[in-house]
Amino acid sequence: MIDILLVDDHDIVRAGLKALLEESGQFHVVGDVDNIADAIQCCRQTPPEVVLMDLALPGQNGIEGTEETLRACPGAKVVVLSAFTDDRSVTDAIRAGARGFVVKRASHRELFDAIQTVASGGVYLSPDVSHSLVHHLAGGKQHTGSPDLAALTPRERQVLRLIAEGKSSKEIASDMGLSPETIRSYRKAMMKKLGIHNVAGLTQLAITSGIVDRFEAEVSASAKQGV
Repeated sequence: MIDILLVDDHDIVRAGLKALLEESGQFHVVGDVDNIADAIQCCRQTPPEVVLMDLALPGQNGIEGTEETLRACPGAKVVVLSAFTDDRSVTDAIRAGARGFVVKRASHRELFDAIQTVASGGVYLSPDVSHSLVHHLAGGKQHTGSPDLAALTPRERQVLRLIAEGKSSKEIASDMGLSPETIRSYRKAMMKKLGIHNVAGLTQLAITSGIVDRFEAEVSASAKQGV
């Protein structure tokens, strides 16, 4: 049995992952939390062998979270499980100490393989991510779903995802522990970097780059409208 800590801000994602992992008979989930502070506390109380870490979290992103979690629990190994697939997200995660990077559209078998590989001391990157990263490091043209996405910082990509989910600046500020004015500044900076002039354009970028899928964006928008 491999002890695992789940860190993701979506309750339904954590519940699904926990059921999937424990039903396999190969893994034991020692905790599931939606923020880094609770992840650190859980690590100290019940040290996991592997931490499954989302990149887009309220207050702190998963890059910062990976670094802090590993400081609190140096014996753990982090596998990033994320919708972000651009080269910068992958390289930032690895530099922060992650030993694995799995895209959220991966199969459960791939996720299991990644956890087992990392737990045994190896490194695992989803095939799509590794091919893109190798191509990028070799000097080829980036293949990130959107050639402009690499211009964004991890925090800006987090804001982009929440915008695509239909959240207002006030709601995003509350989720991230920032002021609405700061969120508006992030949005303005993103639009300038990307040459996009409205929220619809940002949402479309989030969908085409894989930060959020079209179904998730539509469900979030419908919920916001009370449909």
